[in-house]
Amino acid sequence: MGTPDPLKNPNKQKSEIILFDGVCNLCSQSVQFIIERDKRSRYKFASLQSEFGQRVLTLNGLSTTDLHSIILLKGSNLLQRSDAALEIAKNLSGAWPLFFGFKIIPRLIRDPVYNWISRNRYSWFGKQESCWIPTPELKSRFIDM
Repeated sequence: MGTPDPLKNPNKQKSEIILFDGVCNLCSQSVQFIIERDKRSRYKFASLQSEFGQRVLTLNGLSTTDLHSIILLKGSNLLQRSDAALEIAKNLSGAWPLFFGFKIIPRLIRDPVYNWISRNRYSWFGKQESCWIPTPELKSRFIDM
C-alpha cells in the first residue's frame, strides 16, 4: 500500500527527515556524510525537488523554486539553515555533536554565513543535471525518490 505519509501524522514519525537540494554536489555529499555517521539510522532523506519535498515547501509557505536551505523535519517542527545543520550534527557519531555548541551564536550571525555558502555552492562544488540516486542498500532511507 506504499509508505505512510509522514506529513499526515508528524508526531508519530520515528525518523527525522532531511530535505536537501538533490542536484547540488555539496548537498548530495553532505547526505552521504550524514548517512555514514548516522549509526542509529535516525534520519530519512528526500530531495527538495521531489514530490514530497515540494509538498513540504508548499505547506510551509516556502518557495518551491528557490532551493537555498537544508530543511529538517523533526516531528511537527521544521528547522532551516544553520538551525537544521546544527541539530543534525548533534545526532551524528564522532566529535560532530560538539558543533551544536555553535547554537549559542545568534541565528542573526549564523544564517548569513550559511546563506553565503548556499549562494556559492554551485560555483564552488558544482551541480548535477538530475538528483542523486541512492544505492539499493540506501533506498529505504529515502522518501519519494
